[in-house]
Amino acid sequence: MRVERLGQDKIRIFLTFDDLSERGIEKEDMWRDIPKVHELFNDMMEQAYHELGFEVSGPVAVEVFALPAQGMVVIVTRGKTGSKDGKEEEEYEDEEVYELEVTLEESDLIIYAFRDFEHLVEASHRINALLTNGGTAYFYKGKYHLVLEEVDLDQERYHKLIAILSEYGEATPTTVYVLEEYGKVVVADDAVKEICRHFT
Repeated sequence: MRVERLGQDKIRIFLTFDDLSERGIEKEDMWRDIPKVHELFNDMMEQAYHELGFEVSGPVAVEVFALPAQGMVVIVTRGKTGSKDGKEEEEYEDEEVYELEVTLEESDLIIYAFRDFEHLVEASHRINALLTNGGTAYFYKGKYHLVLEEVDLDQERYHKLIAILSEYGEATPTTVYVLEEYGKVVVADDAVKEICRHFT
């Protein structure tokens, strides 16, 4: 579980499928109102408090983005209670309760980060034969990111693809929107095949 601050009232938590399976939670459970999920949320909030000093009370908006290979990205936004005199907000703080408003989105994108370009080149050569569309490569925060979309593979080949990517890089909670806005495009189209063509 990784936690990072996005703003004063917003944090992002990255959960791997291992984080979920350790707690006996299936991906589909994430938008169910069950004790296991509440427990997971409490753990996430505890970690966010210890690592970032992020305290939660009152209404909370939770967005869950399911990523097929990596796990889940959970965006938690603290809301205001909307009371003008602030009494209602104080009551929330005293009771230390929060209301969850959960929305779930699923993404078919596979996003992996590589510490250096050489790792991306090696991975590209190994996955090239599995892909028809080579995706986009970005440079962001000192790492190379490969975004693959429309990966149409059977389960066995899909798992092989993920295994190879995991060997050279790591699943990242960075979303494609962040990469598009703040990252630098290294190869815009068919990145894997372009990299294979130009680098050995």
